[in-house]
Amino acid sequence: MAVELADIEHVVQIIAQTAVDNEAYFGELDSVVGDGDFGYSLARGFEIVLADWDDLDRTDAATFLQKIAMIITGRIGGTSGPLWGTAFLRAATAIRAQDVLDGLAVLAMLDGAVAGIQARGGAALGDKTLLDSLVPLREAIAAGIADGATSQEVADAAAIAARTSAEATSTLQARRGRAAYTGERSIGSPDAGALAVAVIAEQVAAQWSDRLPRSA
Repeated sequence: MAVELADIEHVVQIIAQTAVDNEAYFGELDSVVGDGDFGYSLARGFEIVLADWDDLDRTDAATFLQKIAMIITGRIGGTSGPLWGTAFLRAATAIRAQDVLDGLAVLAMLDGAVAGIQARGGAALGDKTLLDSLVPLREAIAAGIADGATSQEVADAAAIAARTSAEATSTLQARRGRAAYTGERSIGSPDAGALAVAVIAEQVAAQWSDRLPRSA
């Protein structure tokens, strides 16, 4: 699966626009057991990404992602900024020395993002965080690449995995973040971060073919 800088730009732009478009929805999800500022914080940071879009450094994919990380870390408040910023920064670091971007590079970026989130937030699978959606998404992408699936098929499978896993967080008790203070009351509602990953993945899959034609 060939990947180009334009593909990465396309995904990041979808992430940013989805965060802005779903500000109220993500906030409502977070308000069930959190403080309700997740949607607002995410939208404010990604608004800057979109506003500065034409001026972002596109020397290479790693530089581009690092710039995104800097904006997010500096503009998104609460715990979301450090987590999402670290995810983008680790993704950038993972491909800095790679001359060729392909399916393995995508996995490297995701592995970097997951490791960064784990290190920054101390979360693990089952703690009811965005990792419970992001890791299954990564596994679905890895399976698709191994099977020789097209990039659209990989995107579709990733979206399904993310949605299924995000909804399954309803059965979990939160062990990280503000929601952890609610104890067993956190059981019965999905994690806002995990659902945000799912919504973003679905938008990426739905809009994947909107990019300029390039190799699958």
